[in-house]
Amino acid sequence: MSSSDTKALELLFQRPLEPVFTSRDNGKAAFDLPDSYYTDRYSSSNVELQTRYGDNVEVKIPLRDLARKPNLDFAKVIGRKQQFSLFQDQHMKVASQLISLFMDSPDLQSFASLCAYTKDRVNPLLFQYCYSVAIQHRRDTRNIRVPPIAETFPSNFVEPSLLQDARQEASLVPDPNKRTLIEIPRNYTASDLEDEQRVAYFREDIGVNMHHWHWHLVYPAEGPREVVAKDRRGELFYYMHHQIIARYNVERFCNNLKRTEIMNNLREPIVEGYFPKLLSSVNNRTYPGRVANTVLRDMNRVNNVLEVSDCERWRDRILAAIDQGFVQDAAGKRIPLDEVKGIDILGDMVEASSLSVNRQYYGNLHNMVHNLISFAHDPDARHLEEYGVMGDVTTAMRDPVFYKWHGYLDTLFNKFKTLLPPYDQNHLSYRGITINNVEARINSRTAAPNVLLTYWQKSNVDLAAGLDFGPNGSVFATFTHLQHAPFEYVVNVTNSNGTPKKGTCRIFLCPKTDERGTPLSLEDQRLLAIEMDKFTVNLTPGRNTIRRRSDESSVTIPFERSLRRVGPNAQPTDAAALASFQFCGCGWPDHLLLPKGKPEGMTFDLFVMISDYANDAVQQTNNSPDVCGDAYSFCGLKDKLYPDRRTMGFPFDRRLPGNTLTALTSSCTNLMKTDVKIIFNDQVVDRT
Repeated sequence: MSSSDTKALELLFQRPLEPVFTSRDNGKAAFDLPDSYYTDRYSSSNVELQTRYGDNVEVKIPLRDLARKPNLDFAKVIGRKQQFSLFQDQHMKVASQLISLFMDSPDLQSFASLCAYTKDRVNPLLFQYCYSVAIQHRRDTRNIRVPPIAETFPSNFVEPSLLQDARQEASLVPDPNKRTLIEIPRNYTASDLEDEQRVAYFREDIGVNMHHWHWHLVYPAEGPREVVAKDRRGELFYYMHHQIIARYNVERFCNNLKRTEIMNNLREPIVEGYFPKLLSSVNNRTYPGRVANTVLRDMNRVNNVLEVSDCERWRDRILAAIDQGFVQDAAGKRIPLDEVKGIDILGDMVEASSLSVNRQYYGNLHNMVHNLISFAHDPDARHLEEYGVMGDVTTAMRDPVFYKWHGYLDTLFNKFKTLLPPYDQNHLSYRGITINNVEARINSRTAAPNVLLTYWQKSNVDLAAGLDFGPNGSVFATFTHLQHAPFEYVVNVTNSNGTPKKGTCRIFLCPKTDERGTPLSLEDQRLLAIEMDKFTVNLTPGRNTIRRRSDESSVTIPFERSLRRVGPNAQPTDAAALASFQFCGCGWPDHLLLPKGKPEGMTFDLFVMISDYANDAVQQTNNSPDVCGDAYSFCGLKDKLYPDRRTMGFPFDRRLPGNTLTALTSSCTNLMKTDVKIIFNDQVVDRT
């Protein structure tokens, strides 16, 4: 891949609403375009525009003319200033066709030229999504990074007046180094009169919402089979969202709120209102709010017609399949929902991706209820309003109803799991392996063991790449988010087998009590268990000490990847590090690894298990080095099988023997728990 190719592909991410002929990279680079690339609006002025934007740049990148121009009429059903949604069938069909067009481009130069030609002729959000998916999945673009969407479409993440402030600052202060920080206010969507606002720091966290966007980028529901059919995709859909719900409910306990009520009746009013105060990136309209006690109604919009009863019928068919223990494909063949493949089949069916065994019969439950909710304010388009935040993967997690809906979907998956036989000693034990002690300690010599600390932190995000038609140079906004002090696990293990053994260390954090201080049952703890880490350990005969830092978690990605800078100056030069920038944008943000806790301290059960690696190991068909593996629990491995043969969430994904977590850990020597206290310090610390 030449540097010119790399540069061309990177520039197509910048300033997504500006025509492709304008300068990019802070005015330093521009494309040298064939005449045919200019749309009808600018074709008569192409020479003047090329001179205006291309003559005074440091780098000019030539693009070859396309021998055969693609017919893009199929994309016209999504207007240039219309919001694009991954939850709408018509939009996903268009996206699938455009992704296929990009994936089929024969070589890198042709791909760059095709994308540049396409960019100004389709919806900007549609283009950026399909372009990002193609970059993620083409073999010749592995080293091209997909920038965080908070920087390319900042209006989806920050309060609207800040964008005006950012443009003003950039216009009036030419030197980017002298521009002041724009501060994103905390809790600007509601007052303290709204109880749900206590957990707004979680729902509206920039890193959380970018995680949701990037996961759907890595695991698109529609497109060429090579893009969609990843190993255990349906199970990952279940497990990633299950962990979000568990984390959210634990966060609610930390703030003296009860577990979120699930949305098990689509006819009941949605008690919570939500007013996001965000602008759409493509048309500067606000995302519509939803008043309290809104009732879902049948939807009758262009290319989007749906009755509430459709979703109820799909739900009932899925429930019946779970009870019967099998699903039926389009030919009427029964496919068993067994212990190995059952959850994967259900995940693809509930979402529903193009891998669904019978989408005509089992429908599109997950996406279509997202649609019903997102258009509840204007279901028949009489007010010409676009969808609310539940219609967009970049904003859906901001809304309290997201957790109510996914909380219900989680009960469907758990219903299937409870019908499977409980785990027993044969599943859980590892003969000859004994955990003697478990400890978690923050990185301080004076810190007490098993006392962890959370606090508020201020960090920055660069808005420049998304300030279309604005001045060049970085414009930083500062925002406040939850953070934890770095810590380390220390696990002492004895291997009495007399020979070296290999195991998988699995670490979970389980709440001990609910919001009222009532002790939780083992079944409740199982459903609320937060996966903290999972990694392979080598155990020599005798005593072993395992040390593992919190920033090595298999669940999270560091702040620098969640909110990494845009532009070549922020790009790693090392080849391995550069490759990781692409896929490794997928992962839970490290700053939310720990729940908030309480000022007086909140006690959790820290659970550690070492399972037999012989039962965990996966024989990879692709033995190339991992592009990224540090957040594989939620995101898998790029171009590889999921690196754990056990079901995701093991051992908490199924019913467990005993009535308490203490009884469970006492039954097997390779299991142990210890009390850990999380103390929240209500102070704000600037990121160094």
